[in-house]
Amino acid sequence: MIRGPWAYVAVRLAILVGAALLAGLVFGQPVVWLLLALTAYVAWHLYHMWRLEKWLRDRSGEPPRDAYGIWGYIFAQVYHLRRRSRQRKKRLSRVLKEFRKSTRALPDGGVVLSPDNEVAWLNPAAEALLGLRKEDRGQRVENFLRDPDFVEYLRSGAHGRAFRMTSPQNPGVTLSVTVVPYGKTQRLLLAKDVTHEIRLEKVRRNFVANASHELRSPLTVITGYLDGLTADSELRGEWQEPVAEMCRQANRMQRIIEDLLTLSRLESDGTEAPREAVDVPGILAVLRKEALARTDRPGSVELLLETDEGLLGAEGELFSAFGNVVNNALKYTPADGSVEMRWSRDDATLCFRVTDTGVGIPPEAIPRLTERFYRVDKGRDRARGGTGLGLAIVKHVLQRHGAVLEVESEPGRGSAFTCRFPEERATRLER
Repeated sequence: MIRGPWAYVAVRLAILVGAALLAGLVFGQPVVWLLLALTAYVAWHLYHMWRLEKWLRDRSGEPPRDAYGIWGYIFAQVYHLRRRSRQRKKRLSRVLKEFRKSTRALPDGGVVLSPDNEVAWLNPAAEALLGLRKEDRGQRVENFLRDPDFVEYLRSGAHGRAFRMTSPQNPGVTLSVTVVPYGKTQRLLLAKDVTHEIRLEKVRRNFVANASHELRSPLTVITGYLDGLTADSELRGEWQEPVAEMCRQANRMQRIIEDLLTLSRLESDGTEAPREAVDVPGILAVLRKEALARTDRPGSVELLLETDEGLLGAEGELFSAFGNVVNNALKYTPADGSVEMRWSRDDATLCFRVTDTGVGIPPEAIPRLTERFYRVDKGRDRARGGTGLGLAIVKHVLQRHGAVLEVESEPGRGSAFTCRFPEERATRLER
């Protein structure tokens, strides 16, 4: 059953046709009367169509008031749609104004890039940090930021990874640039001034390195005297245990200082590691031999060599990194547990993987494992004599070799640490 305005149209058309046929029966020629009625009906519709087009074209506020039937309904619907559209435009305009105010207040530079790396929009901070101008819209960003490393970073599609570069506006300013997806096809380039953070980090590294160097000499003297006291047969019995404990703590301080110096050297050297052939299977064999010689080791320490390939890198750094990963597994695996070292090829990477059946690591602690002095269980770590710097050293060594550290763990069921090296670092060793 037809309802609403269309019911009115149908009834009105039926009445018109009925009246025309009735007039034709009374006066004759019903076809002529029917054609005249339909012509008038079409003319009435064309007239209201013209009024609608004129109203839309003139953009007048109110629709015609004398429209009846379906046309009155159409005028009302179009009028309400236009009102809602205007309200929506006002809301969007307010949001856009607020967005522009907030972006102008941001200290970080923001640039919206098209799929072809053309500048679509930028905020004032981008003008100050990157040297871009509003007139540069529509131009490719590489035409203004010509640092070859930045151009390569932009083309690599490494979204989300921070890239450091010198500001083209001020050579004394260092920027951290990140490109992230924006919208469906665009990208957002964010530039942050990290000069102050870099200076603080440099001061911190210098302080740690200088303090470690200065502490080494007096600690060596203290350790020497403690060793002499330990070897003295005339030392009274009540002093033997305190002196032994002082020796253990002095040795622990020496390990911390050595690790701090190693970490400072790795952090200060921003270049990649040299490409010298390193016999990784040989290193791992030595590490297993050292592990088996420990009195506090787990019951099983296995080494699986699934490839005889080596690495192009720094042998001392790799030995230190692998040793720290292995010692970490040995330290937290009970006597009835097991540790497995595996050297293998996985697709286009070489992997050194250490799996243990130790205490495991809580999920929330995994992202912080490579922070210096971070400890999952501070009391347990101190009791075992750890320095809290081993995995931080591992992270920096792997970074210098273009490698990454992957950690998998479940509390109570053990952990797996994987050092994954790129194909370009692989090499065949001469046997």
